[in-house]
Amino acid sequence: MKGYKHWVSVTMSFLLAATVSACATGQSVQGETAAAYPTRQIEYIVPYSAGGGVDLVARATADYLSKEWGQPIVVVNKAGGGGAVGAEFALKQAKNDGYTALAVNVSNTTMLAAGMKNPPIQNEDQIYTARIGKGTLAFAVKADAPWQDFAAFSQWVKENPEELTWTSVGPAGFSAFGVAQWLDAIGADFSKTRMIVTKGASDSVPKVAGSHAVLAVHTVGEIMPMLAAGKVKILAVAGEERSPFLPDVPTAQEQGIDGLTVFWWTGVSFAKGTPDAVIQKWEEGIAKMTSDPAYLQKLGEIQVEPAYADRQQFTQDTEKETGAYTELATKKGIRK
Repeated sequence: MKGYKHWVSVTMSFLLAATVSACATGQSVQGETAAAYPTRQIEYIVPYSAGGGVDLVARATADYLSKEWGQPIVVVNKAGGGGAVGAEFALKQAKNDGYTALAVNVSNTTMLAAGMKNPPIQNEDQIYTARIGKGTLAFAVKADAPWQDFAAFSQWVKENPEELTWTSVGPAGFSAFGVAQWLDAIGADFSKTRMIVTKGASDSVPKVAGSHAVLAVHTVGEIMPMLAAGKVKILAVAGEERSPFLPDVPTAQEQGIDGLTVFWWTGVSFAKGTPDAVIQKWEEGIAKMTSDPAYLQKLGEIQVEPAYADRQQFTQDTEKETGAYTELATKKGIRK
């Protein structure tokens, strides 16, 4: 019996020592892995077609961080469902190991949640890691349209809402929220206006230039090519300040129309459960990137303004924005 007890005691001591050793080793390996991340290729999912604002920002980001971290970051376009298809892949289908990042933006997050009672992707499905940049909302009409300023145009719309046709990728798209907020601000009847469904800015702005729609509401960058060609004119931009890319175009607020706060933004998010060390590395990497003059120059070339927000601020902003857009969508009948 004494021998048995001695054997048990020795065995238990050995197992305890092994367990402690394993835990210590595990912690060490885990720490080394976190410090070394990334150790292989990362897929950066863009839930839209190539060439758009989200895609261009993602490619500039991937290029910067690939060089910074010494590992390839490959942009993969997975378009469809207004950004939901790619988001679902990155947040619900891929492994949450930090090697699948999502190029998240306002359309497939706060606006999606506001426009649908049961959206396929919700704020709770992701970790908002860092916001990168923003785009100013602009109101464009045909170059030879009779209105010379936004105030006169808004008055015409208020008196003739049934004559206003405007473009959007859908009833809960970025343009729809911009139009809804503007019409609410001027007291015009949103329900009497008519939306013309398009595939995006590359389809929408030419429709305005060709007199197939009266108004296009997109970011400055998306309208810029047709503006430079003299096919359309921008009557106003939203926000409290003029766009640095269109310093001669007054804000809506300057023209007596307050409350236009809708703006475009893009950033990075990861699936729930992604290691915190990965989130922190991306957060810090993007903070450094958005203060780098060379990267800022790239953003400027596509008319995107830097708008860095860390994980905490980014999360708070999206939650607040979701509430505001849900209220607007419910009020205007957008929420389905």
